[in-house]
Amino acid sequence: MDLWAIIVFLVQSAVIFVVSTLLFDILHYLLHRWEKSRFKLLRTFSSWHWVHHKFLDMKLDIHPGYVRQNFWFHILPEFVTGLVGTLLFLFVFPWPAVVANVVLRIVLLVGTIKEEGMDFNHMAMDRVDGQRPLWWVNNSYHALHHVHPHNFFSSFFNLFDLLFGTGNQIAGRRFLLTGASGAYGSAMKERLEREGATVETAKSGVDFSAGNYERMREKLERADVLILAHGAKSDDCWNANYRTAVDLTELFIEIGKDRLTPPEVWGLGSEVELHGDLGMEELKDYAASKRAFAARALDFYKSNALVYRHIVPSSFTSAMGKGAMSAQTAVGITLFFIKRGFTYVPVTFTTLACWNYFRFRFIQKAESGELRAAE
Repeated sequence: MDLWAIIVFLVQSAVIFVVSTLLFDILHYLLHRWEKSRFKLLRTFSSWHWVHHKFLDMKLDIHPGYVRQNFWFHILPEFVTGLVGTLLFLFVFPWPAVVANVVLRIVLLVGTIKEEGMDFNHMAMDRVDGQRPLWWVNNSYHALHHVHPHNFFSSFFNLFDLLFGTGNQIAGRRFLLTGASGAYGSAMKERLEREGATVETAKSGVDFSAGNYERMREKLERADVLILAHGAKSDDCWNANYRTAVDLTELFIEIGKDRLTPPEVWGLGSEVELHGDLGMEELKDYAASKRAFAARALDFYKSNALVYRHIVPSSFTSAMGKGAMSAQTAVGITLFFIKRGFTYVPVTFTTLACWNYFRFRFIQKAESGELRAAE
C-alpha cells in the first residue's frame, strides 16, 4: 500500500467515525427533547436514556446500582447507532475503512463493558477542569452534559454542539453583570433574561471600586458567571479597565474554588489590543489599560481554576458615539460564539478582532512597567 492509499484510507476512516458519531449525537439530543413529547412512546425512549443520568448524576457521582440498566439503555444503543451509521458507508467508501471503524467500535464497547460503564468520559469527579477543548470532547467537557443535561451533547468530536449552539448553558444560570447601564451591558442583560437566565447587576463606584469589593462578595457567591462589561475610555482608565476587572476575577476565583464546576468569567476586551493608540494622545491611557488587562486575561484564559472567555468587539453604537454595529448586534454575535464553546470571542465586521487572537494568544508580552503602574 503506497503513501497516497494510506492517506485516503485514514481520511475515509476519520470521515466515517465523525459522521457515525454525529448520528448518535443527534439521537442523543432527540432523546432529551422527547422528555416532554406528547407521544408516550417517545417519552418512554427518553425515560430509558435518563437511566444513564442516574448512573452518573448531576453531582458527578457514580451509582453502581445502575450499571446493568446503563448498559442496556445507553451503552448498547450508542454502539448500535454508531454501528449502523458506520455500515451505511459501505455504499460510499471501500470496505477496509468501514471494517476498521467496526473493529474500533467493538474495541471501545468491550473496554466500556469491562469498566462497567466507567469509561474515560464517565467517571466520578470532584471538580470539572476549567480548560475545555473546542474541537473534541474530553472527560471534563462531557461531564458538563451530566451537570447541564440539556446542553453539551457532543460525544467524541465537538461537531454537534458547534453546529447547533448547544456548547454552553444559559437558561437557569445566575449571571452577575457589571456595566449594565452601558449599551453593551444593557443589551446583554435583556438578551440573557430573554433566554431564561437570572441576571444581577453591579455598578462601578457604587457596588465596587478599586480596592473596595466587600459589597461584591455576596453577589459573587450567588453567581455562576461574571460578565465584566464596565470600563472607561478617558477618566480613570486603569482602575476601570484593568484594576477592578482583575481584582473581581481573582475574588470570583477564590469564592468558587470549591465548586463542582469552576466559576466562569466573560471579560470585555477591545480591538485596541491589536492596533494600540495609533499615536493618538486621547487613546494612550485607554489602549495601555486594555493591553494590560489582556496580558492578565491570558493567564485567566489558560487557568484551570476558571472558564475565562475573552470578548473582543469592534466599535458598537453607544453613548460614546456611532459604531460599526449596534450593541444588540454585538451581543448577538457574542452569544453565537459562546453558545458554541468559544473562549476567544471575536465580535467584528472588520476582522481585526480575529487577527487579534494571535496577538492575545501567542504574541503579547506583559509590559512590566505598565503593570506595575496599574498596581
